[in-house]
Amino acid sequence: MAKRIIIVGASSGLGRRLALDYADRGYMVGICARREELLKAIAAERPGRICYAPMDVAAPDAEAVLDGLIESVGGMDLLLYCAGTGFRDPDLDAGRLDRTLKTNVDGFARIISAAYRYFRSRNEQGQIAAITSIAATKGIGVSAAYSASKRFEQTFLESIAQLARMQRVKVAVTDIRPGFIRTDLLDDSRSYPMLMKVPAVARKIERAIDRRRSTIVIDWRWRIVTALWRLIPRPLWVRLKIDF
Repeated sequence: MAKRIIIVGASSGLGRRLALDYADRGYMVGICARREELLKAIAAERPGRICYAPMDVAAPDAEAVLDGLIESVGGMDLLLYCAGTGFRDPDLDAGRLDRTLKTNVDGFARIISAAYRYFRSRNEQGQIAAITSIAATKGIGVSAAYSASKRFEQTFLESIAQLARMQRVKVAVTDIRPGFIRTDLLDDSRSYPMLMKVPAVARKIERAIDRRRSTIVIDWRWRIVTALWRLIPRPLWVRLKIDF
């Protein structure tokens, strides 16, 4: 029987690439995101392997949409959460703050919790993987809501992993922490350090999931950078100009 994966946030960029890759690997793939026309086009590229459903993770019906997509695919062995939003926002715009927190905090917690309850109810081996960010390592002033929301995601995943052990639920939890990736989320007018390409990042993510890694920073350059960031004491960090 083919394995089954649900990818949340799969309409473009990294999520799209992962959906096609997993379909090519023989998985039954369920994809969801807000833009239905893009989902439909992806499903058409792998007919019979990909099902789709429009979903806004911040909407009240997100969990019901997830349940329906799982049923369409025939079950779920792996939930891969790729959805997310964020802005370079030195003005702390109220609308951008609201969208970031609703998507990266409320929506994230809702979908990850629903996936956990699914695996717990079946007492079968499963996996929850989510793409967070190296931005959670420290509070980044020009992206305050984004970096804080990503810290929330990482702590939530760690908590779910502990809960699974306490409740003896057979679910592995994988926290994927990439640096900058060349996707639509980035502002094309700005220059970003150590920018990575989608295909290379997708391969590393798939390898980490296959190995059921608990956490992984992508790539090796960002592992060095984030290790150094953690050594910087707060009084010094707040004096640095981190502008990306």
